[in-house]
Amino acid sequence: MSDDPRTAQIAANLTQVRDRMAAAATAAGRDPGELTLIGITKTFPAEDARRLVRLGVPDLGENRDQDARVKAAEVPEARWHFVGRLQRNKAASVAAYAAVVHSLDRAELVRALANGVRRAERDPLDVLVQVSLDGDPDRGGAPAGEVVALADAAAATGLLRPAGLMAVAPMAADPDAAFAVLREVAGPLRAAHPGATVISAGMSADLEAAVRNGATHLRIGTALLGDRPPLRR
Repeated sequence: MSDDPRTAQIAANLTQVRDRMAAAATAAGRDPGELTLIGITKTFPAEDARRLVRLGVPDLGENRDQDARVKAAEVPEARWHFVGRLQRNKAASVAAYAAVVHSLDRAELVRALANGVRRAERDPLDVLVQVSLDGDPDRGGAPAGEVVALADAAAATGLLRPAGLMAVAPMAADPDAAFAVLREVAGPLRAAHPGATVISAGMSADLEAAVRNGATHLRIGTALLGDRPPLRR
């Protein structure tokens, strides 16, 4: 056990989260090894990101470019996921450091991200199409019927690689019902793009429902790092 109290706290939280993931997978008849934990570090300092990497969580996520690009530079050993709603004018910046973008939800982002990949002279960028499960435009996400077309457009650039889907369960809704819809949408996408196997769903409060419905990547913040400090403006 580390002498650093914060590391010890995160390590204990991580054990609990991994136990929950394993129990959820077993209950669903799945292999826990199929699940990838993404530690969401938004509003937490870069040192917490380093702690997670040292504890065996290399996949980390941020939802604001102004924070993500700084942490990606400070903690380059992590595999950074951009999980927030993406503005077109931030796409080129995100494309330079992100390993995966979880929030492709409209055609203008296909062009903007592809331009960013080209400018960064990097390998193709993995993108997940974000699916709207409640139709709320403020929360982002494409309608289910537009998912395959967006993935087709991404693949056609030769610079973006459709890797799967992402969604956030609507607030005050049954997460099982929401994630069941996401699982249904995944079928046609995988038929069109066999490599698009990722389902990014589930957070601290609803990871079990996500695992029951086929999630492969879980975005966990509070259960790992605790309540978030106030957002810096």
